[in-house]
Amino acid sequence: MQAAARRIECGSLFYLTRYRLQEDEKMKFTKMQGIGNDYVYVNCLEEQVEHPSEVAKKVSDRHFGIGSDGLILIKSSDVADFEMEMYNADGSQGAMCGNGIRCVAKYVYDYGLTDKTSISVNTKSGIKYLNLNVQDGKVKEVKVNMGAPILDTSKIPMVYNKDQVISQPLNINQNVYEVTAVSMGNPHVIVYMDDVKGLKIEEIGPYFEKSNVFPESVNTEFVRIIDRNTVEMRVWERGSGETLACGTGACAVAVASILNGYTEEQVTVKLLGGDLKIFWNREENLVYMTGPAEVVFDGEIQI
Repeated sequence: MQAAARRIECGSLFYLTRYRLQEDEKMKFTKMQGIGNDYVYVNCLEEQVEHPSEVAKKVSDRHFGIGSDGLILIKSSDVADFEMEMYNADGSQGAMCGNGIRCVAKYVYDYGLTDKTSISVNTKSGIKYLNLNVQDGKVKEVKVNMGAPILDTSKIPMVYNKDQVISQPLNINQNVYEVTAVSMGNPHVIVYMDDVKGLKIEEIGPYFEKSNVFPESVNTEFVRIIDRNTVEMRVWERGSGETLACGTGACAVAVASILNGYTEEQVTVKLLGGDLKIFWNREENLVYMTGPAEVVFDGEIQI
């Protein structure tokens, strides 16, 4: 009886110890969205996230996790005001997210990490500069200098027999599409069509994403021209599938539409989650994106 009692006591102690360890593994987070492109944000000035790829997969799950398009870590930086480190829903690391970086700007201002309304954020694709539109003490809209578009196929990267791909044929799954390729720090390929609402994007998107033509995979935008200042698009993002919005994708679409002569230099891009205003300053060769950012909720999760 005494031996049995000791086993029960030891088992209880093990359970309590394990429970306390699990309690200590809770991670504070904020879920945010930019026109429906939602991520889980973690303030790594206060929190420590080990194995972020695995954490990204867990929190992104819309049934067993928080539900998001990925994970974004907000960190300190030696070269900018802050650093943004992003992971897609499948755990792969991304280079840049336009909607995500607007939410980073809102987070650092609204949560008191800065009082500046012009900030810099270091990303895997370089430093981005942001202007914050503050109303009643909260950021309502953010304008981001997204940098210069990259058209050189080798730098996108894309395997093609031309230096630039602007309205060129591309064979995907035995179908030939006319495409334009642009990088905004991450690779995009743009396809124009008469109807995007009826598009079976879940059938077509993966073939573009996994094509050997794109060594680092690719984000694919399917676009309909509405008028000289307006386009609508749907996007299949590498590592995440279809999302409600993609900021770098909207910038790439605006650049491609201008290069193809479809639109003026200021373009409203309509996405499933809302609108983004894009301006390609041809003299500076810089693309500017303006759009909203919102907090959904704060919470804690055991990781």
